[in-house]
Amino acid sequence: MDERAALSLVGEHVDAAGDDCAVVDGLVVTTDMLHETTDFPDGTTRYTAGWRAVGASLSDVAAMGADATAALAIYGAPEFRDGEIADFLRGCTDVCEESGAEYVGGDLDGHEEFTVSTTALGEVGSPVYRSGAEPGDSVCVTGTFGRSGAALRLFEAGDTERANDLFRFEPRVAAGRALGGYATAMMDSSDGLARSLHQLAEASDCGFDVSYDAVPIDSAVDEVARDADDRLELGVHFGEDFELVCTLPSATVEEAKAAAPVEVTEIGAVTESGIRMDDEPLSDRGYTH
Repeated sequence: MDERAALSLVGEHVDAAGDDCAVVDGLVVTTDMLHETTDFPDGTTRYTAGWRAVGASLSDVAAMGADATAALAIYGAPEFRDGEIADFLRGCTDVCEESGAEYVGGDLDGHEEFTVSTTALGEVGSPVYRSGAEPGDSVCVTGTFGRSGAALRLFEAGDTERANDLFRFEPRVAAGRALGGYATAMMDSSDGLARSLHQLAEASDCGFDVSYDAVPIDSAVDEVARDADDRLELGVHFGEDFELVCTLPSATVEEAKAAAPVEVTEIGAVTESGIRMDDEPLSDRGYTH
């Protein structure tokens, strides 16, 4: 059973599953787990690991249009080394400060490989779910896509300083709050833009028609992409960029863009059915643990 099948099984047994966070009495809560072999390439510093792990959970909070309040992390490793733990905690603390949250601790545990489990909390009055997109809405995204794919290529090439910099993404908490007042549906792009569109379509019972030329591909991708197909793969399918993908009533797009503290790009429209890019079916491929 692969990850997606397992997640579907969870959804069959847990009614609250299916969005980026659970919503409980005005609070949002989410949890994530990252492993050295699947999530931290050789050359990833402990500072970057702490930033990225906690940032992944803060990104889920952002996707609900919530204020981030606090985060915790469990640090598991074969050995406990003072410098590594200190660097990890600095990364956790710094990404929380970037997002307006507080890092409040966690737990340590011995483990056969470096593993991090994180939890983030937030507050929200009117959460944005994945299920509200309507035909005629506009599809918009924050930031740029392909940073993590480009970072992986740079890790492989030995340019670890640049790769670590690209790996430390900014959780879009402030943008999520701003867009939350307009969005009909929203999620983060941790599994890639293509898969996010498929997940939103499933939740909202709709389709999408988007333009590849409109997708904001990060400039780092153009430095490492082998050809046009590789550029498409890194920018649309690779995932792990943690940008927001949302649908907005077309009449509010410009107002929402002006309200957001980061660049917001319109890439297409919500349709009745089917997920297409440039009038061709967009395959449901993305990041899988």
